Amino acid sequence: MSKKNKPDARGFVFSTDPSFRFEEEEQAAQDTLAPNQQKLRIRLDTKQRAGKAVTLVTGFIGQEEDLEELGKKLKNFCGTGGSVKDGEAIVQGDQREKVLQWLLKNGYSGTKKVS
Repeated sequence: MSKKNKPDARGFVFSTDPSFRFEEEEQAAQDTLAPNQQKLRIRLDTKQRAGKAVTLVTGFIGQEEDLEELGKKLKNFCGTGGSVKDGEAIVQGDQREKVLQWLLKNGYSGTKKVS
């Protein structure tokens, strides 16, 4: 049996309106800003990571693929692991100085280190 109103991510399960339809939210694909226009923030984080320190790079404006590429280059330069989640590039360990050095060398002039 097919359901007319299937639940969505917002938690809607049922509607009494017979003409109700779920509308998908469309997010406009945001163009990636040039490196010199990016205002990135670098900070050290240990919360919910079992005491392990990671370096977070936040504030990236652009497409997810470009952020993935930036994260890959940062991890490669630092020689560590990491990931890209929720619009943040995560580099394992306290790599703030190396990350800042790489970003400034590659034209990310609006970058600053947050304590």
